[in-house]
Amino acid sequence: MENTTAKNDLVLDVHEVPQKKSQWALLSIQHILAMFVACITVPLLIGTSIPATIISAGVGTLIYIFLTQKKSPVVLASSFAYLSSMGLAFGLDANPTDAVTGNYLALAIGMILVGLIYVIVALVIKKFGTGWLFKLLPTIVVGPVIMVIGLGLAGSAVNNLTNTAASALNYNLVHILCGLVALFVTAITAHYGKKTLSLIPFVIGMSAGYVTALIFTGIGYAANWDYAKVIDFSPIVNNFKEITVSSFIGYDCFAFLEWNNGTFEWGQILTIILAFAPVSLVTICEHIGDHLNLGGVIHKDLLKDPGLDRTLMGDGIATAVSGVLCGCANTTYGENVAVVGVTKVASVRVIITACIATIALGFFTPLMVVVQTIPACVTGGVSLVLYGFIASSGVKMLINEQVDFTKTRNIFIAAAILVAGIGGLTFKFEIAGQLVQVTSTAVAMILGIILNIVLKEKKEEVVEEKEVAQETVSE
Repeated sequence: MENTTAKNDLVLDVHEVPQKKSQWALLSIQHILAMFVACITVPLLIGTSIPATIISAGVGTLIYIFLTQKKSPVVLASSFAYLSSMGLAFGLDANPTDAVTGNYLALAIGMILVGLIYVIVALVIKKFGTGWLFKLLPTIVVGPVIMVIGLGLAGSAVNNLTNTAASALNYNLVHILCGLVALFVTAITAHYGKKTLSLIPFVIGMSAGYVTALIFTGIGYAANWDYAKVIDFSPIVNNFKEITVSSFIGYDCFAFLEWNNGTFEWGQILTIILAFAPVSLVTICEHIGDHLNLGGVIHKDLLKDPGLDRTLMGDGIATAVSGVLCGCANTTYGENVAVVGVTKVASVRVIITACIATIALGFFTPLMVVVQTIPACVTGGVSLVLYGFIASSGVKMLINEQVDFTKTRNIFIAAAILVAGIGGLTFKFEIAGQLVQVTSTAVAMILGIILNIVLKEKKEEVVEEKEVAQETVSE
């Protein structure tokens, strides 16, 4: 590996590549493992195709990377923000008595609309610049919002770890043990590992957690003890019940092949617009926050280079294409930003390789079903580190920018953002009979922006800051 300068402490910078092919492959696998469970959760909840969603994540990320001139090490995958909108669109049908799988065409139209909104906003930014953004989103707003992004996912990590994502009755100490094995092995490998091991702590950790789960599952079957059966092998069993071509190559998984199965009417367009458009404006705010976070991790201003117009364009077009392929929106994944931050490997070439492997994974059914057997508790254990790293990045930003918390305004702004975001405050309202929901992260950001505008800097504080600066210079 070639080390970058100590200035940015990255092992591999954005434009650099691993020297060894084995390291390259392991680093790419690590990104796939980091995003996999979250990526397939959306299609699991909605009922759309998992393989198509995995393929769309790879295709969407490649679109983003090339539109951003290979300057931003981002992984895109299915977005949770649109679950409510997707559920509404997927259920649209003029004749509900028909036995259909869902309205995939309505989903595609919704996602294409989202992509179009992103592109329009990107063009406006390209025309008028981003100077207004820095006034609208100062560090005192962005830092706590990044903390909310990480801590807001804490419940998901714990639920997966404890096996209580579906019901509190599922609480299982064996699952927790497997997840904690993954957590501790990941942390120990990252801290004490040398050379290649230090760069792939999540691969090592998840492998250790999976092996532990495999041992307990074997004991569970041998002793007929359901409590110890951590791994669900049904994806493998179901795939090979009837041997067909699709048992090996998933060529028939795409959403556009199902467009004719639902009953779509053009009168439904208004419903789709009202369901998707407001959410897209919210996810644009989240997009900005994610890129500010990643920029802090890799020590680059991504809003300037490659530019917010390019990142929005890449994200939007990726979402439109994903809507056609699988029906899901694409969004930047904090899990993979955390991987970059922990390993200090920001190589875009590594992510491109991960994308190619992800696409191949989606088509290669046997490997796809094997990866689907990774227990949620193992991913949950590793996520305790991943999500916590995101939150810590927000704290680090506040420290680096020397935000003064002796000022009452800063305390109020940060407090409102943290409590609203972590507490789960959402805005829900109806437009033309359709429920629209603004996520807690977006609400927190909106409150922070408004408070930052309303609570002006006091004149005496500004004067005092100038005096302190002058005294420092004179000394």
